Amino acid sequence: MPNSASPRLIIVGLDCMEPSLVFEQWRQDLPNLSKLMAAGSYGRMESSIPAITVPAWSCMMSGRDPGELGIYGFRNRVDRSYEKMAIADGRAVRVPRLWDILGEAGWKVAVLSVPGTSPPPAVNGSLVSCFLTPSTDVPYTHPPELADRISQWVEDFMLDVPHFRSEEKARILDNIYTLCNQRFTLAERLLEQESPDFLMLVDMGVDRIHHSFWKPMDSSHPQHQPNSPYVNAIHDYYCHVDRRLGELLAHGGDETAILVVSDHGARPLMGGICLNEWLIAEGYLALKEQPTEPTPLDKLEVDWSRTKAWGAGGYYGRVFLNVQGREPQGVIPLAEYEKERSLLAEKLAALPDPDGKPMGNKAFKPQQIYKKVRGVAPDLVVYFGDLAWRSVGTVGNGSFYTTDNDTGPDDANHAQYGMIIFHDPQQPKNGQQLEGAQLYDILPTLLSRYGITAPAGLRGKVLPI
Repeated sequence: MPNSASPRLIIVGLDCMEPSLVFEQWRQDLPNLSKLMAAGSYGRMESSIPAITVPAWSCMMSGRDPGELGIYGFRNRVDRSYEKMAIADGRAVRVPRLWDILGEAGWKVAVLSVPGTSPPPAVNGSLVSCFLTPSTDVPYTHPPELADRISQWVEDFMLDVPHFRSEEKARILDNIYTLCNQRFTLAERLLEQESPDFLMLVDMGVDRIHHSFWKPMDSSHPQHQPNSPYVNAIHDYYCHVDRRLGELLAHGGDETAILVVSDHGARPLMGGICLNEWLIAEGYLALKEQPTEPTPLDKLEVDWSRTKAWGAGGYYGRVFLNVQGREPQGVIPLAEYEKERSLLAEKLAALPDPDGKPMGNKAFKPQQIYKKVRGVAPDLVVYFGDLAWRSVGTVGNGSFYTTDNDTGPDDANHAQYGMIIFHDPQQPKNGQQLEGAQLYDILPTLLSRYGITAPAGLRGKVLPI
């Protein structure tokens, strides 16, 4: 049984934190992260495919890939019909995660805002649900009475930054700091009052600040804003997170191990590829009427009898094929499915940028990248320009390429590599650089470290930390 005097393990999740900014560009400005790196192990860590919040955190905490979880993005097809997409909340994760396994082993846990925990599941300790929670008017804590204590500790508890894809930059920045401060304050209170053996928090503010303020910071961004008052917004926020991390770590002891981790990285958003526009031009998608302004596909009448494929927008593309006997009005014979899918994957991979140069697109087949494929998977998962370009699902843009995001202002896309920093004062590693780490490695590595039997069939390996 763990010693309850101080936590055995603290995990600080920083959604979307970019390793190049922490390890290279701003390392000297981040004393607490630097100290952990110098004394422990650190490195870039490959994300899931797709490299997005949902499903990445659930993959990391369960050691399972998106196919095994049946979670291929924020929204997923519910069935083979054409209309039904649903948000993948915590109920979609049907395997134990780190805190479940530690709780079973007798550890008292505190879990704060980890994506994939809404509605709040029961744990051996405390849990506060994630940004997918609709509001604090619904149950968002375990046990439910924890919500009353939170209302005494922090005023107007925020679950996320509302409307972070907008031009209200001053309000967004203020909200991001509030969100961060509330998470760290809540973590400190729970450490003081409940003495958990394990605490994990995730700050979504890093992700939100990248999407809102990357243009002023990065001269390589096509819409760089060099004279913006927000030129240092991301740098200053990284410094703030570093300070709050230092304050949180002061609540641990000489035996407390600390893991700082991001689910993916970030990069400037170069533009959008109008996926459905391209599918129409290539003869894969047929509409009964062409819109005159950008319109979501689900608001248009598709002629399914003449449609072979359609796509969805997002930081990555998803393509669905219209297969006979599988979709209600399928047109691709099952015997030709693999040939059609491979041909479409080749065409997407070859799609050039607006100047006619190769983009380096990748079209992944779920059966080739996942251990299993559960639920209704896309037929292809597409990265445009290694995630430099996002997928735009609307039709009526008048071009295959756009500089604007169809869901609101957005400065950054995700990058395939996040970061890992691990330090255990009892076993210092003196700045060991980790190579080849993947987010699937986190669960088996931690369970191995604490002598807990891992579930069978995990995807990851044990890292030398």
